[in-house]
Amino acid sequence: MASRQRGPVRGLGLLLATLGLAAGPGTALAAGGDGVISGGGGDNPRADQMRRDRAWVRPGPLRFGAEPYAAVQSAAKAAAEQADCTISATDATYLTVSPTWPEVAGSGQAPSPMTLSRYDDQNSLADPEKRAEGLFFNPGVGMWQLDSAGLGAKETAATAIDSTSAARKVASHIVGRYCRAVSGGSSAKQARAAAWRDWHACDGGACESIYQRLKRDGVTEDTSVTRYGGAEPRTCRYETVEYDCLYVDPAKAQGEDAWTAPDFGPAPVPAPFYVFTYAEGGMNYEVRYWLKADSGADTDVSASRELGVNARTELFWAAETDLCDVTTSTGNC
Repeated sequence: MASRQRGPVRGLGLLLATLGLAAGPGTALAAGGDGVISGGGGDNPRADQMRRDRAWVRPGPLRFGAEPYAAVQSAAKAAAEQADCTISATDATYLTVSPTWPEVAGSGQAPSPMTLSRYDDQNSLADPEKRAEGLFFNPGVGMWQLDSAGLGAKETAATAIDSTSAARKVASHIVGRYCRAVSGGSSAKQARAAAWRDWHACDGGACESIYQRLKRDGVTEDTSVTRYGGAEPRTCRYETVEYDCLYVDPAKAQGEDAWTAPDFGPAPVPAPFYVFTYAEGGMNYEVRYWLKADSGADTDVSASRELGVNARTELFWAAETDLCDVTTSTGNC
C-alpha cells in the first residue's frame, strides 16, 4: 500500500489550535495521529474461550479458496526451503493452513480471507463519538486472524486480507517455530503444537485434528474464493495524493461468512470501509475510512492506528470529507 507524508498540514492544524483559531477546510485534522483518541482497553476476557468453543470443525471435505491455497503453497514452499530443519513443502503447507478452519470456518467451508474478528466488544474499538454502530475497528483480520495485539501488529487490514502477503507472514512464522521446537528436542507433534501456539483455537487439539485430516484427505479447492475474499483493490485519492486501497464490504465476503451474522459475536459487523497505509511525522498508520453513504453517519469518519500498536490501546478517530474512490468515482470526487 502506498503511503505519503502529511506532517506540514498537521503542524499547521496544531498551531491554529494552540492559537484558538478554527482550522479551515484545507487544514482539518484527520488521518494519522490526529482526532479523538479511543483506547485503554485490553482483550475481551471471554474471547479466547469463545475461540476454543468454536474450534472443532465438522467432518467432511476441508475446502480452501483456490487462489489463497496457491498463495499458501508458494509461501510454505519458500519457508520449507529456508527452514532450519527438514520439512517438506506439503507438510509446511498443511502446517500453515491448519489453524484457519478452527479459527474462522468451523463448517469446513473455505475460510474467507476477508474475515473480521467478532469477539471484541470494548468501547475502545468503537467510534467514541458514536456516529454509527458500524464504525468499529475489528482488530483480528483474515484467515489467520492476524491481530494488532500480536502477529498483525505491523499489518493492516489490507495486508492481512491479501492471501499472498498474509500467507508469507504466517508460513515463515509457523515453520520457524516448528523448526525451533524440533531443534529443541520436541517430537513432530509437540513441535506442531508449538508452531500453532499463537492461535487459541488450537489450544485443545483442533488444529492437530485438522492436520491429520489434511494428511489423509488433502484439500478441496474452491474456485469461488479469490485472493482478497471479496474485498476489492481500489485506487483512493486522499488529500490530493493517490493511494492503493482496499474496499472491504462484509456483505460481499467469499467463503465461510458465518462471521457476518449479527449474532455471531459481541462485536458489531463493521460498515463497509476503505483501508490504506498513511505516513505522518515519520510514523506509518493503518487508516480505515468509512464513507457516510456506507456507514449511515452524518459525516465520513476515519480511524487510524499507528503500526505496531494494539488497536485496543490507542486509535485516532476523526470526521472526514476528503476521500475519493478513483476507481468507481465514489465519495468526495
